[in-house]
Amino acid sequence: MSTGALDSWVALLREQAPSGESAASLDEVRSEWLSPRGRIDALAVVERHLSWLQAKQVELLAAIGAHADAPPDKAGVDLDGLFLGEWDCAVEEVACALKLANSTAAQRLETARLLSRRQPVTLGLLRDGEISYQQARTVAEQCAVLPDDVAGRVEEALAEKMPQQAAGQTRAAVRREVLRADPAGAEARHQERVRERKLLSYPQDDGMALFGAVLPAQRAAVMEQVVEAYAVGYGDDGRTLDQKRADALYDLVVGQGQGQGGVGVGGAAAVVQVTVPLDVLMGLNDGPGELKGYGPIAASQVREVAFAAGSVWRRLLVQPENGLLVKVDPLTYRPTADTVRHVVARDQYCAFPSCRMPARRCDLDHVRPFDHDRPERGGPTTPSNLQPLCRRHHRLKTHHPGWRVVRNPRSGAAVWTAPTGHRYVNRPPVRCE
Repeated sequence: MSTGALDSWVALLREQAPSGESAASLDEVRSEWLSPRGRIDALAVVERHLSWLQAKQVELLAAIGAHADAPPDKAGVDLDGLFLGEWDCAVEEVACALKLANSTAAQRLETARLLSRRQPVTLGLLRDGEISYQQARTVAEQCAVLPDDVAGRVEEALAEKMPQQAAGQTRAAVRREVLRADPAGAEARHQERVRERKLLSYPQDDGMALFGAVLPAQRAAVMEQVVEAYAVGYGDDGRTLDQKRADALYDLVVGQGQGQGGVGVGGAAAVVQVTVPLDVLMGLNDGPGELKGYGPIAASQVREVAFAAGSVWRRLLVQPENGLLVKVDPLTYRPTADTVRHVVARDQYCAFPSCRMPARRCDLDHVRPFDHDRPERGGPTTPSNLQPLCRRHHRLKTHHPGWRVVRNPRSGAAVWTAPTGHRYVNRPPVRCE
């Protein structure tokens, strides 16, 4: 096929709704056979088919979510209201199967439920490749707070415009329609979000992290101006304005929050935990260290923390072949404080494959159940038989008959078997070597 003929065919395909037949034909499209104009048309064709595939994924997720798990009928088991409300285990299976965080899997399931039940027109536009998944998700999430009939009216007002809009334009249009349809509810939701204000910290690449807060917009504007003014006060010292702003935020927070010796206001100490081999600590090796809550960091960052004023060092022994912490503890049900520190430092996060709940906020679960009558028969309270599990996954493992877990005491790998029979492996973070 000539370049002109292929260009014409791709341009025609761009105007058609995606299908299985048209998806199969995409294998014949070669970028080197297209003109610059034809490549843009081909890119749009591929994007339309991605929307078509995402609509199919939405339909699958909606079907998976609709298959609700029921709690087992186990006499004498105390399942509180919160657990009953969270028993649906579709989140765990989807998270493990797609290698997603639990929160991402839950968001996809909820978006699929909303689109399939409340926004059929939007789902149809996604299936036809007229809009992107980002647009469909925006409609589902923004309209979720509205009654069904009001959500339908908002969708009707948006349906004709969305195919001509970018994702950001759709988000603004949906917000506008929701505010117009439910002004009183919008104010109530804002007040609820004010009560949910919080700090956020996300790891980024190359030893960096994003730190900030979710708070009312007017307060954020005031904070921005204060940081700006402080940054300007540094003068012309070679730093860019962005660098000064970041440094100003740190100086304002740490300078106000610390007293002598790095102790916080009111006597609360700032605790930063880093695991590092001795040779790296002493500058004989430039291998990585492990910053709790972040992951691997460069040797220079390790030493900055380790040699800061007020730092406390604690020695931990590890197995040389795999880096797992080594220690022996008594056979009592409640782990000692030393054992708790050991397991938390070893695993760092919940031991469920898709969960990133910090271990310090988790329960310590006996992988093999503790025998209260005769502890010597099994289920010892030792690090090799303990794992951190967040409350949800602790209850899942204890009470749900379809989920099982075994842990390799040498490698630390936990193998979870789902109700569907699929297996998912969780390994503790690699320790510093």
